[in-house]
Amino acid sequence: MSDANAAGSAIAKKHAVVAPAKPPRGGARGRIDSRAISHRNLRNGLIFIAPNFIGFILLTLFPVLSLFYIAFTKWSAFGLPVFNGLKNWTRLWGDKIFWQSVWHTFYYSLVHIPLTLAIAFGLAVLLNSKLRGRSFFRTVAFLPYVTSMVAAAQVWAMLFDPKSGPINQFLKLFVGAGNTPGWLGSTSWAMPAVIIVGTWREVGYYMILLLAGLQTIPTELYEAAELDGTNGWQRFWHVTVPMMRPTLFFVMVTLTIGSFKILDLTLIMTNGGPGTTTMVLAQYVYSVAFDRGDYGYASAVSLVLLFICMVVTLIQFWYNNSKED
Repeated sequence: MSDANAAGSAIAKKHAVVAPAKPPRGGARGRIDSRAISHRNLRNGLIFIAPNFIGFILLTLFPVLSLFYIAFTKWSAFGLPVFNGLKNWTRLWGDKIFWQSVWHTFYYSLVHIPLTLAIAFGLAVLLNSKLRGRSFFRTVAFLPYVTSMVAAAQVWAMLFDPKSGPINQFLKLFVGAGNTPGWLGSTSWAMPAVIIVGTWREVGYYMILLLAGLQTIPTELYEAAELDGTNGWQRFWHVTVPMMRPTLFFVMVTLTIGSFKILDLTLIMTNGGPGTTTMVLAQYVYSVAFDRGDYGYASAVSLVLLFICMVVTLIQFWYNNSKED
């Protein structure tokens, strides 16, 4: 056994001498490797995001920056824009349709935003409870958002028909209304009809966002509130609403911007009519640019719309920050 042990020790010593030494940590080789890995990661990252940035620069940033120059020119999309100073901007003051469009845009937004937010929040709270078949109702509420706007507008036009439409028939039979609204053919009721359809289409989308926010509220808060003897309304007002503030703020900002930029709904349902009673700013930009070919003036109007959206959004951020402080 002693001879075997001696032989094993000799072999171990031999291998210990032959085995290569490990490179020291933090040496020149290690620094070179880490630098190469860093360069490789940077190169791969730039390649990964390059298509998005190139698309953003070509399709968004460049057109927006061009807008600021074209708004001071006269341009019909043929030839080069001709600089005309402040003529487009002074023209805005005397443009009656422009001011009507501004009023209609605020009219639509000031009614549509609180109505959509209230219904979406109510539906989200209801469908967040232990309601039987809530998955089905969530799907049903979201369906209008993915429905084709053209098809939906045609169906709503039939529903709003003053003589044979089911809505007026319902008002006559169950409400006893004698003079039913003319809806899309009336200068007084066309905008309310557009607001109803806009709310119907967007409630489901914002309900999903609010529902996701409700599901992040810890149940321990409601259990503690119940132990304190609070009722359902107190738990909603003092637990749900404060915890939902970030989600509500996000929904409010996106809903506001979307409402001020409304275009497809009025374009398909009323085309701005009757007369100009549903003409909003985005549709006026479309009409001036593509119907009249006056891209310089359309750019000036679109910058006004951009300015309104920015001011309203900044006011919302200021109010939200003041509440957090």
